[in-house]
Amino acid sequence: MKDPDEATLLERIRQGPLPRHVGVIMDGNGRWAEARGLSRAEGHKAGVERVRELIPFAANEVGLEVLTLYVFSLENWQRPESEIGALMVLLEYFLSEEVPLLLKNNVRFRMCGDVARLPKQVQTLADEALRKTASCSGMVLNAALSYGGRDEIVRAVRRIVEGQTAPHRIDEELLGRMMDTAGLPDPDLIIRTSGECRTSNFLLWQAAYAELYFTPCFWPDFHEREFLEALADYQQRDRRYGALTPGVPKDAQ
Repeated sequence: MKDPDEATLLERIRQGPLPRHVGVIMDGNGRWAEARGLSRAEGHKAGVERVRELIPFAANEVGLEVLTLYVFSLENWQRPESEIGALMVLLEYFLSEEVPLLLKNNVRFRMCGDVARLPKQVQTLADEALRKTASCSGMVLNAALSYGGRDEIVRAVRRIVEGQTAPHRIDEELLGRMMDTAGLPDPDLIIRTSGECRTSNFLLWQAAYAELYFTPCFWPDFHEREFLEALADYQQRDRRYGALTPGVPKDAQ
């Protein structure tokens, strides 16, 4: 980090309450590219560069436990085939070439979503990334691939039904264990870039008490400084979880 102002901001953030889990809706790649007379594929390529920058920063400088990135949504399958193809190529590239980046930074790879819909080559590379980083003990990089929050809940319910669980034994804890994110803390902060102010079917179950941060910055322009500003804003929030006492989860009242 070369900017002294960023270093000061980072140090101040380190002194405050840090979110354990941050989710990011990486939006605006296409509009960023169009504003520059580039193809949407070039926008997605620039977006991958931001991911490469964010991973070591979030893991080592900030010290997050979990970073969930909304990489490819179920709705994205409705995009033009050419754009989907370009996205899959980039995904293949990342999964095949960036595993050393994860290993170097002690980052464990994980996925959520209906990954069976992804091309076989992508599934194979993703499985390899899971296996190669399984022993990493640092930050978890959770990639939401072919993901939709409603779909995740439906798949979780199906697992419960298939297990023939008695109705009176079904509760929030059981459903949580059936989610793709089982074993991970719920997100404390969800960031969305590009100026859109909605969560777009992202981590619907898990985000019940997440703080939301919306920025007009397109994802390819979302550098370390912008990430720190989101964290600084989070630290100014009074997290009540529906309770009268700040910082007390609702189920602990």
